[in-house]
Amino acid sequence: MTNPAAPEPRTFREKPVSFVRRSGRMSEAQDRAWSELAPHYVIDVQRDLAATSILPGSSIDPAAVWGREAPLIVEIGSGQGHAIVHAATSRPHDDFLAIEVFRAGLARTMLDADRAGARNLRLVEANAPEVLQHLLPAASVDELWVFFPDPWHKKKHTKRRLVAEGFAEIAATALRDGGILRLATDWEDYALQMRAVLAAAPEFEPTFEGDWAPRFEGRVLTAFERKGARVGRDIRDLSYRRVARS
Repeated sequence: MTNPAAPEPRTFREKPVSFVRRSGRMSEAQDRAWSELAPHYVIDVQRDLAATSILPGSSIDPAAVWGREAPLIVEIGSGQGHAIVHAATSRPHDDFLAIEVFRAGLARTMLDADRAGARNLRLVEANAPEVLQHLLPAASVDELWVFFPDPWHKKKHTKRRLVAEGFAEIAATALRDGGILRLATDWEDYALQMRAVLAAAPEFEPTFEGDWAPRFEGRVLTAFERKGARVGRDIRDLSYRRVARS
């Protein structure tokens, strides 16, 4: 007999996500990447409700995944992987995790990482906040990167923005004390929103003086960033340090 007081089981996410997952055919090389390279690069995760969800309580041990103890740098929305593959190749003594929901981008990342010999990189196909909340242990991340997230520039869609109310607390949980949160966008109103969100977060303090941080030298200049500058949009960088837990 059904208990009328029992809550209905969830069948969908309770909050909007910061992406719309697009489907599309992958090339032969991208398909090959998934069959041949994913066993090394892609972290197999337990899912909750959605294809890109993370089951609560299914955290990983970074030392076991990467096979060593090393600083961990996480990029949210790694796209085709240009920034993180360059960083992983340039910083072999650090470990890197790319979070992305688009399979074709992850496949391209694996192909480029394999050609570059970046064996210190792992990928996860998932919604970023759930990775920070459920997959990564608290205080396990040394740097968290959010470079050019979808601006959702139409007013009716801004609720989908990643860096909004609640994001700072999630990021602060994943970052170690003294860890760095780096952000960049070429949409002025989103830059202002990011700055307001972090200014209101007691877990973070800015690492810069004035209105904006200097450009992060570790971010490779991509075609996406060049395009934004070419059409006259200012590139805004922000950087914050996770304050010590009390």
